[in-house]
Amino acid sequence: MATATVHKRHLSFQARNNIAGYLFISPFLLGFLIWFLIPAVVAFWLIFQDWNLIRAPHFVGLKNILRLAKDPIFFKSLQVTVYYTLVSVPLGMVLGFLVALLMNSKVRGISFFRTVFYLPSIVPAVANAMLWSFILNSEYGLLNGVLRSLGFQKMLWLQNPKLAVPALILMSLWGIGGGMVIYLAGLQGIPVSLYEAAEIDGAGRVAQLWYVTIPLMSPIIFFNLIMGIIGSFQVFSAGYLITDGGPQNATMFYVLYNYKTAFQYMDMGYASVLAWVLFFIILILTLIVFKFVGRLIYYEDVGGN
Repeated sequence: MATATVHKRHLSFQARNNIAGYLFISPFLLGFLIWFLIPAVVAFWLIFQDWNLIRAPHFVGLKNILRLAKDPIFFKSLQVTVYYTLVSVPLGMVLGFLVALLMNSKVRGISFFRTVFYLPSIVPAVANAMLWSFILNSEYGLLNGVLRSLGFQKMLWLQNPKLAVPALILMSLWGIGGGMVIYLAGLQGIPVSLYEAAEIDGAGRVAQLWYVTIPLMSPIIFFNLIMGIIGSFQVFSAGYLITDGGPQNATMFYVLYNYKTAFQYMDMGYASVLAWVLFFIILILTLIVFKFVGRLIYYEDVGGN
């Protein structure tokens, strides 16, 4: 009788643990179900439908998929986004890392400077767009004001198709503080004894950076690379709020074109195709980076095996 009672209590305790576990993971499960799985399934179904959000959807087969090959704006938006990624991601990573090295210094008031560099990364997108619209304005903008004071002519940053994307890349560097904080956390986790040992062996500052800092920081650099690629392929607010894709579709980023297709042109079927293409582009790029860059990452053997 006593054994049965103990077993019953054991099962009751196990059941309570299971309930507690499910409660803890329920926010993730609900978020994954509501904000990813169900929309993904609906978007896949819409690939084969013609729907303008007003009348009922009707089946069109592969028509939406075949439209990709004949859509010049699709290729233009992809080209613009790739260009933005290839320039902004490396620049942001390098500048963020260099600023983190500076902010890792032990000088008086360094916390203030860390805050100053980090704050722009948390500025709301609308406020950020308004600020940079003023900075990049061709007539009274702050940047052209500085150029004029140095004797240069004004630049049509947002009106010239060749300068529009570089201007938005410059704007993206305003937010390097987010990556800087991640780099800074990694730098502060490197044991000082490693630098002392390298200095005893005759390594200078550059050698310490190359043979100690960068190898130990490589997992964090790799993380920022992956997140930077994913984020740059999803850039939207800059093109939408500042240039609206212009001039001449020069800043028609892929996600902006996807948004316009869905909610401006009211073509949900084709927009779903664009969304799934973006998903596979990011997936393939991530797998490529993991395969060819992931093997270069140094992971410290904590267990000593």
